Amino acid sequence: MTIEDESKKLHKRLQGKIEVNPKIPVNHSNLKLLYTPGVAHIVQEIAKNKDTVYEYTGKGNTIAIVCDGSRILGLGNKGPEAALPVMEGKAMLFKAYGNVNAIPLCIKTQDKEEIISFIKNIAPTFGAINLEDIESPKCLEILERLKGLEIPVFHDDQQGTAIAALAALLNALKVVRKRIEKVSIVIAGAGTAGYGITNLLRYAGAKHIIVTDSKGIIYEGRPHLNHYKEKIAALTNQKRIRGDLSNALRNAEVFIGVSSEKNLVSKKMIESMDKKPIVFALSNPDPEILPDDARAAGAVIAATGRSDFDNPVNNVLVFPFLMKKILAEKIKNLDEELFYNAALKISSAVKNPTAKKIIPSLEEMKRVKL
Repeated sequence: MTIEDESKKLHKRLQGKIEVNPKIPVNHSNLKLLYTPGVAHIVQEIAKNKDTVYEYTGKGNTIAIVCDGSRILGLGNKGPEAALPVMEGKAMLFKAYGNVNAIPLCIKTQDKEEIISFIKNIAPTFGAINLEDIESPKCLEILERLKGLEIPVFHDDQQGTAIAALAALLNALKVVRKRIEKVSIVIAGAGTAGYGITNLLRYAGAKHIIVTDSKGIIYEGRPHLNHYKEKIAALTNQKRIRGDLSNALRNAEVFIGVSSEKNLVSKKMIESMDKKPIVFALSNPDPEILPDDARAAGAVIAATGRSDFDNPVNNVLVFPFLMKKILAEKIKNLDEELFYNAALKISSAVKNPTAKKIIPSLEEMKRVKL
């Protein structure tokens, strides 16, 4: 049986990966406390001081996963219904690894203003918002516009992916004995993940970064850049190198792929890189180059975003654990310092990194306190 057949069979049997259950048995004796008339007193308490909602309800450990279905995994715009099994999976992982209650909200609209308004209106119910699988650059502007909301807004595709990539890179650099300030890094993909990775690598001290998109290398002054690609241009490629991905990879030491393009990178491109190249082909479900091909072309370390290969660099190592911290500590300001420190703690969970072990497993992450 193929993985497609097995997955369909399991999903049909489960009919949903999560469910809602009462925390205590509901019976005649406690119904008067849990519901009417007792709950009226709780209403009055919260009405007097709305901050007590965190004491009397599950708001403080419940988040909304908001998705419009416009960019599901690497599959594109498939709509909110098609997004639901993915968001249920995210909710399952939030609970399994962070003990965070997460509600998937796959919404009908793909209009930016309507999404922003929707999130503002549901904020009273939730302790945080997790944005997921919304197309770029729309998702970047949504996140920017929601700064200052009374609850934190986390963008997993952007911030979670960046944290996982940095954590893995720090350990990969230890293996090849190189420093982040010195190495030349090429990032393929200037959307949500590429933007997040660029910002966090710069915060971590990376100085030599080139980013590419479907039109080639990004540089200051390149025509038709959106607002976020202009920001990338200002942070990277100080020599204003032009050309395509093959030009960017020549003599580079690190490749990070978040392009959503299968087989984007050839063996010849890897062979053109500098000594001891590090190759992170993180697009899902199909990486830019398969790890065996990358190693055959000379890569010392190869990683993907998939769990069925060595070195799975995936944001699942981040979002349940970081959200648990955000909620527990009531952190509202989600900034690069928070993300950088999370990456340091994740990387430090691997005591002796090797070419085939640069990132902790999910089970190992249970012992990491972010």
